[in-house]
Amino acid sequence: MPERAKVAVLISGSGTNMAALLYASRAEDCPYEVVLVAANDPEAKGLALAAAEGVPTFALSHKGMARADHDKAMDAAIRASGADYVALAGYMRILTGEFVSGWEGRMLNIHPSLLPKYPGLHTHDHALEAGDNHGGCTVHLVTAELDDGPMLGQTAVAILPGDTADSLAARVLIAEHQLYSRCLAKLVTEERSPDRLVKKVRELALALPESDEIVSHGMPCFGIIKGKKFAYVSRDHHGDGKLAVLVKISGLDEQQQLIEMDEARYYRPAYFGNDWIAIRIDLGDTDWTAIGDWLGRSWRAVAPKKLTALMDAASDF
Repeated sequence: MPERAKVAVLISGSGTNMAALLYASRAEDCPYEVVLVAANDPEAKGLALAAAEGVPTFALSHKGMARADHDKAMDAAIRASGADYVALAGYMRILTGEFVSGWEGRMLNIHPSLLPKYPGLHTHDHALEAGDNHGGCTVHLVTAELDDGPMLGQTAVAILPGDTADSLAARVLIAEHQLYSRCLAKLVTEERSPDRLVKKVRELALALPESDEIVSHGMPCFGIIKGKKFAYVSRDHHGDGKLAVLVKISGLDEQQQLIEMDEARYYRPAYFGNDWIAIRIDLGDTDWTAIGDWLGRSWRAVAPKKLTALMDAASDF
């Protein structure tokens, strides 16, 4: 089985959804593991459960701290744990844009309504007041807008005659515990699928001016139309078990510096010269903005001056 994706779970209270994610991760075929449970309240009951189950914990009260400073501290703890993804599980803090953007596409939340209905608090009261025949829950990616990220899954829960907000909430919670782990497992599996990773590289490469794609040496290859090549995708090339994007660099010195800086991520691609570097994109923590920058730099290295001048002019404008 491939290495499991590492997940940090943020809580503020009892952590029942955290517990559901944790116990689901104990299945042999689960594609993720919980490596940290962190809270903004040192008294959060879920911390004791996580510790008892052998999961590292971190707690830092937000009281008396600026929101940005608290988020930075939480972010530092998450990154120190080696987490690839963040799951919010009853984390009662509005996150700063900087925190959210740092985990774009890799942070998810569960909300007790059928979004886009009833974002925010008191969702069950709203459903009952509106006369809805169903409540439910939604798992979604986290964006800067509250409860507004792309949906990953929903479960509808019937509203029964005589239901109160509490009785409805109790049944919705059962649905939450089942839905969250399924959506998290699906997300980490899809995000790490080779086809999806190659597609991301393709989208970035073909967004560059006058670029095209062919197959060269059995690899997707990107170049200037009728011109030189600026990137390749190496997918288990010669059985090396790696998925990487190959881009042009300045030469041997830069190649060696990159490998020394992070030998797990960078390596010298076989059969390519000193002016190429391979960057692995299958480690679960790929910075796609950085990959886009690498592709853009590599494109500039082979693009005709007339084309780069047009790009610079457009940027200045």
